[in-house]
Amino acid sequence: MHLKRLTIAFIVLPLAYFYITKLPAVYFLFLLISVAAVAQNEFYSMYRVKGPLKYTGLVFGAVTILAFSPQFIFQPFDLVAVLFIVIACMRLFLKRSPESSLLDTATAVTAIIYIPWLLGYQIYLRNQGYEWIIFLYGCVWASDSLAYYMGKGIGGRKLYEEISPNKTVAGAVGSIAGGALGAVILKTVFICSIALPLFTAVGLGIIIGAVTIIGDLVESMFKREAGVKDSSNIFPGHGGILDKLDGVLFAGPVLYWAARVFGLIK
Repeated sequence: MHLKRLTIAFIVLPLAYFYITKLPAVYFLFLLISVAAVAQNEFYSMYRVKGPLKYTGLVFGAVTILAFSPQFIFQPFDLVAVLFIVIACMRLFLKRSPESSLLDTATAVTAIIYIPWLLGYQIYLRNQGYEWIIFLYGCVWASDSLAYYMGKGIGGRKLYEEISPNKTVAGAVGSIAGGALGAVILKTVFICSIALPLFTAVGLGIIIGAVTIIGDLVESMFKREAGVKDSSNIFPGHGGILDKLDGVLFAGPVLYWAARVFGLIK
């Protein structure tokens, strides 16, 4: 497992770095749409959402991310009523039985809000400069990594055994510490170009580290209800795209909100 983590890191991280920093922002938009579609499909597979509801949800997912782009005519919140009306009407006419109608509708809508909607906040961050995306993913990666090694190395008291039996309090502390450490390294070495005081960077890193753990637990909650260990097996031994995104799904919006509160971005 250790070797697989390092191998994936050495292959994926440099490619992701150059993709984000060297290509125009529109390429990042297309990347988010593609990644969201795969993760959303994994979510639908976990909950056995199939047919027209699934494909309509995937289309709405792509449109939702596009709505975060300043060039798009509708805003994300404008889509809430539309997507609910469309999906509820589809459920009404696709199945005559009212049984599980709320579950079917709620699952389709939840996937759109949970994955593409939360990912869409990264468009706002990218519009402020690619450095914010590097900061976000760098802190989340450092948070995940230190949480893994401290959890494995120290062990001890379980964090939330009913949801994720393998997570420990030591791992949670590692996640917060990793976020802070990652923020320091990123600020001092990689992204000196943004007006981000070191103390503020550490504060954002701590927030990201804490939120990353919450995002991980939320996905674990969904997987435990669905009765699956991983969202898919795209990455052997590591799970699926959704498993890789769980922390950043929550960390992205929170970083954007925090940066606005601190007056770092508009």
